[in-house]
Amino acid sequence: MKNLLLTPLLATCVCLITPLVSAQTAPTHSSRIQIKSTANQMAAGISAAEAALAPIELAIAQQVHTGVLRCELGASVTLTHDQKSPGYFNVQGKNFRYRMFPVATSTGAIRLEDQTAGAVWLQLSNKSMLMNQKMGQRMADECMSPAQLIVTQAMKDRPARGLLD
Repeated sequence: MKNLLLTPLLATCVCLITPLVSAQTAPTHSSRIQIKSTANQMAAGISAAEAALAPIELAIAQQVHTGVLRCELGASVTLTHDQKSPGYFNVQGKNFRYRMFPVATSTGAIRLEDQTAGAVWLQLSNKSMLMNQKMGQRMADECMSPAQLIVTQAMKDRPARGLLD
């Protein structure tokens, strides 16, 4: 009885496997080239789509302070526009280099990210900081452009009133 049940099952398996084996032994050189070419074109398209920024992100990029920003403990961070990709920035300092792009926030803070490295640049009105989320540490703090120095000095000269004043 078992043989009667297994024979049709075995015949079905042989019928299904035979085309696969013959397809694997047939020359596929040209189809491999086509698949590789298609894959490369798709990868290039995906990269271009990722590189293109939305109008809101381009508007944020115009507000980023660039140049050499002095930070606490004698450190410095250099932000430069990426000439090849509008809206992207190169952020570098001692022992690090990131390629960042703007991300919209609900708070109004300017945020740049390098998602691959896990680095985040936050720019507030009075200071900027660089954090590495993957390592869980702040890499640079109290970084200030000349415009941020003016805001910081104004905050010291005229502190905000307290809630109970």
